[in-house]
Amino acid sequence: MTRAGKKRLAGAALVLLLLLAAAWVTDCDPALLWARRGHLTDLTGAMFPPDWGFFPKLAAPLWATFQMSVTGTVLGAALALPAAPLCAGSFHAPAVLRHILRAIIQITRSFPALILALMATFLFGLGTFAGTVALTVYTFAIMTRLTYEDIEAAPLSAYRALRAMGAAPAPAYFRAVVPAIAPSYLSNGLYLLETNVRHSAILGYVGAGGIGLLLNEKMSWLEYGKVGMILLSLFAVTCVIETVNGALTRMVREEQSLPPFAKRGLLFTGAVLFTVCAVTAAPPDVSHTSAQMVRSLLSDFVRPDWGFFFDLSAAGLGWLLLETAAIALAGTCAGTVLALPLAFLSAGRLVPRPVAGLFRVVIMAVRSVPFLIYGLIFIRATGPGAFTGALTLAVCSVGLLSKRFLEAIDALDFRAYHALASMGVPPLLRVRHAVLPQLAPILASAVLYRFDVNLREAAVLGLVGAGGIGAPFIFAMNQYDWSTASSICLGLILLVWAVDGLSGKLRKKLDI
Repeated sequence: MTRAGKKRLAGAALVLLLLLAAAWVTDCDPALLWARRGHLTDLTGAMFPPDWGFFPKLAAPLWATFQMSVTGTVLGAALALPAAPLCAGSFHAPAVLRHILRAIIQITRSFPALILALMATFLFGLGTFAGTVALTVYTFAIMTRLTYEDIEAAPLSAYRALRAMGAAPAPAYFRAVVPAIAPSYLSNGLYLLETNVRHSAILGYVGAGGIGLLLNEKMSWLEYGKVGMILLSLFAVTCVIETVNGALTRMVREEQSLPPFAKRGLLFTGAVLFTVCAVTAAPPDVSHTSAQMVRSLLSDFVRPDWGFFFDLSAAGLGWLLLETAAIALAGTCAGTVLALPLAFLSAGRLVPRPVAGLFRVVIMAVRSVPFLIYGLIFIRATGPGAFTGALTLAVCSVGLLSKRFLEAIDALDFRAYHALASMGVPPLLRVRHAVLPQLAPILASAVLYRFDVNLREAAVLGLVGAGGIGAPFIFAMNQYDWSTASSICLGLILLVWAVDGLSGKLRKKLDI
């Protein structure tokens, strides 16, 4: 065996060991899930057919959910545009400033939107204003990271030429660099808008407004027909947003052209929509916020509970973070195994279009359900614990990975595939030799990204009893135990930082 072959074999063995360890930590028991599968079908059957009479009551919370998503996404993306060049190494901003800003971005990215929303409610009160602030901060952190990476990869010759002619840095940046990164920037913003709709659908669980509050209430009261109506409404909203996003993304990437007046009309419509969402947003409720409370929060937050931080028992921070990482890893791997065949069955270039259309609807339906709802569903079959968290993230991973895989398949060069078909090669072998080699780097990149997302989502699954660090974190914050909350925040930041470092090394090694 060659040296390269030995390295691949060692890598595969290491991955297998990590998966087995994750399965052990999360107490994965497929036999239990199979034995209690009737609980899942009964619960799903109770949701459908939905309670159609409940639909009129969903208009206001659905609008609030959409309002938070649009306002938070646009504000966060707009703030990221001037912040990104200060973080980019190629722009030679002061090193101290660059390192500070990157650290702030890294720390902010360590927390899921739900945790940011919970923090916002302590400062701005309950309601959609806190949810909007959370989505703005969440979007800002992600968009800044993606944008400064795009800047570092973009050609800067035009920018340097303008600077050599005496142009100030800011005008040169907006005239020479922003047009070059605009397609990627707008595509990322549109993707985050779709993501934020799903996030805003669960922010009500922590009092941050939107349809999540109603969803939590109906699940708690076991009014499953009304839950089904809410989920069906979210599916419809997801379909509309994905259709619009798809068309806009094609235009941004210049795959579809529009006359100038139509482009101006789209820009005007978008500006009006954002203005309406921003102007009609609910103001903050600071009636329960006091300067003393904020001082107490800050003074305790800078003094972590080091006893809890270094506790090595099953109730200590170390084990809870390990369990969180194991939930994310097991869920990502299970989701990848399920998503790959589903993506191929959804590809109109590989299967008949009616079949592909049906599976695309299935993928969209899976993605439209908030991940906490999957947790509440699985917990009725497998009970509370890390296994439920792994199952939840597996299903959520199927939704995102199937879409990413499908987009990659649609963009492939199929000449080799058709050549093998003309030679009589069976379909599976055609996929093996003509499709998978092209897909491998894209699949690896998508899986690493999904693991990064799952790591954050696993941090809040404890809210519904699905294991990990989420339950202690939220309990600590609700009880104003800021020292414990600070310890957990520090642990999450270190965990995400370590995973980011490993992910970066893997990307360089795999050249993705």
